Amino acid sequence: MQLIEERRTSIPGGCILYDAVCVRKPDADLFDLNAWSQRNALERVTGGRGSVAVLRAGGARWVLRHYCRGGLAAKVSNDRYLWIGAERTRSFAEWRLLASLRALGLPVPHPIAARYVRHGLIYTADLITQMLEDTMTLAQALATSGADAALWREVGRTIARFHRHGVHHADLNAHNILLAASRTERVQPQVHLLDFDRGRIRRRGRWEEGVLKRLHRSLEKVSAQHGRAFDPEQWRWLMIGYEKGTGDRG
Repeated sequence: MQLIEERRTSIPGGCILYDAVCVRKPDADLFDLNAWSQRNALERVTGGRGSVAVLRAGGARWVLRHYCRGGLAAKVSNDRYLWIGAERTRSFAEWRLLASLRALGLPVPHPIAARYVRHGLIYTADLITQMLEDTMTLAQALATSGADAALWREVGRTIARFHRHGVHHADLNAHNILLAASRTERVQPQVHLLDFDRGRIRRRGRWEEGVLKRLHRSLEKVSAQHGRAFDPEQWRWLMIGYEKGTGDRG
C-alpha cells in the first residue's frame, strides 16, 4: 500500500491539500482543464458541465472531479456550497477520508489532491484521485450479464469489510462499485468502492441496512433501464458474501 504524505499549500482564494509523494509543487494549474489540454494531457471530459476529467500525469492517469450538486439543490446552485471552514469543505473531507481508508487497507482510489476556492460565504471544490485501470462499474457488468455468482459474493464481502470499520458510504449505487474488467477463475474478483463525498466513519448501526437498501434500489433501476427485472438470485449471492464478510477479519 502506497504511503500518503499529507501537505497543503495556499493559492489565491483557497487552498490545496495533496499527497507530496505524488505531487511536488501544486498550483492552481493542477485543477485547470485548459492547462492540462495545452500539455496534451487531457484524455476526456464527462459528466454535467464537464464535472469529471481523465488526466495523464507522467506514467499515471488521474481522475479530476468537480463537485456538483444533485437533485433539487442543483436548481439553486449547481456547484457552490456554504462556507463553514476549510476542514469541512467537501473536497478536504473526502480526501482525508480516502487517506484513512487506504491506511486501513480498504479498496478505494488513492487520493492525489483536493482544492477549495472560496467566494465570500460560498466555495467551489475539486478532487483528484488515482484512476483505477482495467475496470468496469457494477452497472456496466449488470447490463452485459458480466457478473457471476463469485463476483456478486465478492461485492457483498467488500461492502461488509467497509461496514466492519464503520465506513458509511452516503450514496452506494451500481455506478460507484468498480470491478476488475478481466480476471480468471484462479484470481479473486477485485472490487473497489468510489465517490465518498459526504461519507464518514461512524459507530456501526442500522444505517448499514439503509446502505444496502439504497444499493438494491439502484440495481433494480439499472436493470429496468435495460428492459428487465433485477434477478433476486444475484442479490442473494451478494448477501451471502456480505454475511460471510461480516464475520471475516481484516
